[in-house]
Amino acid sequence: MQTAHDPQLLKGVLSLLLLRLLADRESYGYEVVQRLRDLGLSDISEGSVYPALARLEREGRVRARLVSSNSGPARKYYRPTTAGEAALAEGIESWLALNTVVNSVLTRTTERNRK
Repeated sequence: MQTAHDPQLLKGVLSLLLLRLLADRESYGYEVVQRLRDLGLSDISEGSVYPALARLEREGRVRARLVSSNSGPARKYYRPTTAGEAALAEGIESWLALNTVVNSVLTRTTERNRK
């Protein structure tokens, strides 16, 4: 059984996840959605991924190119720019630092539980 993910928590890290996946391999939008689902984010929707990709493109963090497709319209493939790679490195560092603090707070034994 898969756990549903809090949309607000996911929203906060979606750009970082997208940059990481695109740094691994240039992809088009629907493929990114499928990759996220394969990683365990089964409740991720195209309605959240496509706007995030568009925002990253407007911010200059990803570059897009159209590639013709034999099975339909051209697909827009995304990959990180130099600014996107820098944002990814910074984001990973920030996430790991925050994760350490949050994990220590959430997993500690409270005084009440020790008695």
